Amino acid sequence: MKKMVLTSLLAASALVGVVAVHAQSATPAASATPAAGAPQIGDFGFDIAGMDRSIAPGNDFYGYAGGTWGKQTAIPADKSSFGAFDVLADLSRTRTHDILEAQKATGSKIGTAYATYLDTAAIDARSLAPIKPWLTRIAGLTDKAGYPALLAEADRMGIRGPFGGGVGQDAKQPSLYALGLRQGGLGLPDRDYYLDAKFAPQKAAYQAHIAKMFTLAGEANAEARAKAIVDYETGIATVSWTRVESRDANKTYNKMIVADLTKSAPGFAFATYFKDIGTPVDTVIVGQPTAIAGIAKAIADAPIGVLRDQLLMRSLDAYADVLPTAFDQENFAFYGTTLSGTPQQAVRWKRAVDFTSGALSDDVSQLYVKQYFPPETKAAADQLVKNIITAMNARIEKLSWMAPETKAKAHAKLAAFTPKIGYPSQWHDYGALTIKPGDAYGNQMRANAWQHDWNVAKLGKPLMRWEWGMTPMTVNAYANPVMVEIVFPAAILQPPFFDPKADLAVNYGGIGAVIGHEMSHHFDDQGAKFNARGELADWWTPTDVANFKALTEKLAAQYDAYEPLPGVHVNGHLTLGENMADLAGLTVAYDAYHKALGGKAAPMIDGFTGDQRFYLGWSQVWRRNYREAQLKKQLVTDPHSPSEQRADIVRDMDPWYAAFSPAPAGKLYLAPDARVRVW
Repeated sequence: MKKMVLTSLLAASALVGVVAVHAQSATPAASATPAAGAPQIGDFGFDIAGMDRSIAPGNDFYGYAGGTWGKQTAIPADKSSFGAFDVLADLSRTRTHDILEAQKATGSKIGTAYATYLDTAAIDARSLAPIKPWLTRIAGLTDKAGYPALLAEADRMGIRGPFGGGVGQDAKQPSLYALGLRQGGLGLPDRDYYLDAKFAPQKAAYQAHIAKMFTLAGEANAEARAKAIVDYETGIATVSWTRVESRDANKTYNKMIVADLTKSAPGFAFATYFKDIGTPVDTVIVGQPTAIAGIAKAIADAPIGVLRDQLLMRSLDAYADVLPTAFDQENFAFYGTTLSGTPQQAVRWKRAVDFTSGALSDDVSQLYVKQYFPPETKAAADQLVKNIITAMNARIEKLSWMAPETKAKAHAKLAAFTPKIGYPSQWHDYGALTIKPGDAYGNQMRANAWQHDWNVAKLGKPLMRWEWGMTPMTVNAYANPVMVEIVFPAAILQPPFFDPKADLAVNYGGIGAVIGHEMSHHFDDQGAKFNARGELADWWTPTDVANFKALTEKLAAQYDAYEPLPGVHVNGHLTLGENMADLAGLTVAYDAYHKALGGKAAPMIDGFTGDQRFYLGWSQVWRRNYREAQLKKQLVTDPHSPSEQRADIVRDMDPWYAAFSPAPAGKLYLAPDARVRVW
């Protein structure tokens, strides 16, 4: 189902994106001793059995730390990749399943939503009757004058159109909400899938998928109409910005009067569209102006039948899981198997958990955190955050490339941070959302509409600082630059990321580095453009910016050289922010770990020094096996590097060389002057 953007007009940065902690007064933990009791993993929180000690750390640290795990771990049939995040996600989903199973008998809203989604027999029995009125509305579109209003209705239903966006914080006035508009209109994962010859098989399969869905819906001339849609979207891809261009916070902030937008992008009635989606605004923040103009022209040039057909296709895909089984299976066959390589769709109960957790997030979350997030875990995580902030402050003070006046502002930004740990301070009220037994399609449609209405109703209201962009059941974390916050859901605060009973070094190499990662996003190549108030503003000196760019370009070049698949490289500029965050996060976590030792030497455990255990803890959280199709897709669409390259960021850290003594001839070895040292 569609999830409305809850953060800002600039997307928050996740790991795989309340009480303020003031860094000046934060104090490190007094003890370096693990909590009493046995850790959940191994003797000290690390899986030694998963190592491959036949591999030299300097040749392949990722393989050394987890190569045996990689060889022995199969990717489950319902996954496109598998790693530590998935182990915890499966645990979180199983726990939520138990909660929802208990709720079925109570007749509660979440129990009813869950049970109704599970009832595929009822869904099949109703056939296309639930969606038929909407399909009739689409078929009744006879001229383009009615197209914006129909798109607005589709948007409320969670159906993607030629434009994306929503209501979020104004990046230059973050205390205010504003409407944002971004490029859209593609059914494939990226513009490259339309324009790059190496994706020709996927493009052909997409056209076949459209034809199959049309045939299932009883539509005539399916193949010709499918080709027309793909041709139309190829034109949109041609004018779309690349992902590298679209991650630039300055280039994507273009506040425009709606009348001026209409002049610069003729061919689409934006004022009508904004009014009908519930945002009758005078101004809008446009993400990619030339792309928006190009899409408007494509709409103006396209036959009305093609516009109808694209909306029909988007509708069938958006609701495939609550339509007859044949639609659900075909949708998965393309998006799950063809594009990601996943052989088998997840069993229905897993998807029912995901649907219910998305539709009624906070009702489910409240039950989850009561049962699975003890106060002592939150307290320990709070302390770790304070320690990492202290380490980041110390790092900033030592920087040779940053001017003193900029350092003062950087300290002020750290002091303004709001760390959010575990779960929100308040919850949404779903009283206005109707959930009906036996109406899976209607429940999904009304849940989408509730989220849409909640989002657009923010215009003109005070900032909802309590709101989260992830549920507590999510195994992830994020940084939101306009909120000046870092957010860590409950589900990630578990082994291998964090175990209060594990060795301190492993915890700092795991969740400590994750905390540092998210914190450093506020100082990466995009987050650094936001000041202590969350405003998109210049607060670095020109010399700072030049120095910073010189350092980060070295890191981009380093990642450009990685070749996870033959002939397919990491995009160093697309992944720059995340790679920088990995380097910075691990750097400050290392400092925080040594500060937490309180001046004492770390003990040897199972033959490993404290520093070795720290870096092994880092690599352990990135263990992941990929299906080739998924890895290919990630390399084009994801701002995160593959797991092996994330783990191998250690090659830029001097203490790693001291810990493992890699040979200069090793594949990972970098001469001291070639190592990237930003923080």
